[in-house]
Amino acid sequence: MYPNTPARFVLALLIAALGVTATTRAQQAKPQYPDYPSETPSKFEAPTYGLDHEMRNVMIAMRDGVKLHTIILVPKGAKHVGILLTRTPYEAKHLAANQHSVHLGPRLWGYDNATETIVEGGYIRVIQDIRGKYLSEGDYVMNRPPARGPINPTPVDETTDTYDTIDWLVKNVPESNGRIGILGISYDGFLAAMPLVNPHPALKVAVPMNPMVDGWRGDDWFHNGAFRQQNIPYIYEQTATRANDELWQSSNFDDYDMYMRAVSAGELGKERGMNQIGFWNKLTDHPAYDRFWSEQAVDKILAKQPLTVPTMLVAGLWDQEDIYGALAA
Repeated sequence: MYPNTPARFVLALLIAALGVTATTRAQQAKPQYPDYPSETPSKFEAPTYGLDHEMRNVMIAMRDGVKLHTIILVPKGAKHVGILLTRTPYEAKHLAANQHSVHLGPRLWGYDNATETIVEGGYIRVIQDIRGKYLSEGDYVMNRPPARGPINPTPVDETTDTYDTIDWLVKNVPESNGRIGILGISYDGFLAAMPLVNPHPALKVAVPMNPMVDGWRGDDWFHNGAFRQQNIPYIYEQTATRANDELWQSSNFDDYDMYMRAVSAGELGKERGMNQIGFWNKLTDHPAYDRFWSEQAVDKILAKQPLTVPTMLVAGLWDQEDIYGALAA
């Protein structure tokens, strides 16, 4: 190109040339080979050889039409046996497959499952994603309060969802004897305690272990008014997305330095976009023990009606959390 050629003229020529070249090549391009067939089947059928149990994935409709993802593990040859149910916000699929095995015991191995009891007793194991989490439909509310109350105006809560789940199970699991027990730890323990309110007739036993009972007095969020800042990352991950796939990003090697730098929990929450999370806003709106906390405290709820289901409360001595609930209940 000549030195005196205007720059804008050169640019115009380049654009025209590139445009024509790209168009011409696109028009001339033809596949030289046929499509290479995918080696992944459109739908893979898992083998059943050697399995000592059957896994069923179902969506159980609640009274408001929302469907909850439920995994049913039925021991091979089971007939007229009881069901042990756990409802969880921590992914049913994970609890139903801690280990990849054709045997039910290894599959259930972990602290969340009463593995020996289930396997040796020949029980049917049922694990369910609560509404709004993982594969279940609906909206997630942390420790959803009682329905048709001042805090929860809707007709559904963990009590009604458990009732509807049990009702479906006794009618649609032919291997069962129509008798169901519920168990769980911590948050799952809260979910094992709430069904004691107006329980389904088929619920024959409940085992809440270290259950979350009163989030202000001692179970997780506050300890008699002292806010537990260490739970901010948990609140973030648990409520930001349905699948807990938005992970807290650490900014300091030592969490102590992170909290000291932010000065206050409120400021750290602003830095991390916590104002988008409904439960975080509830915490900051209710730092004192007001009706928001007292009217959803499980021990107070249970005290309002006679206990009709045999219940074993399990408490472990861990000063950091989950010591208040079982003792109060």
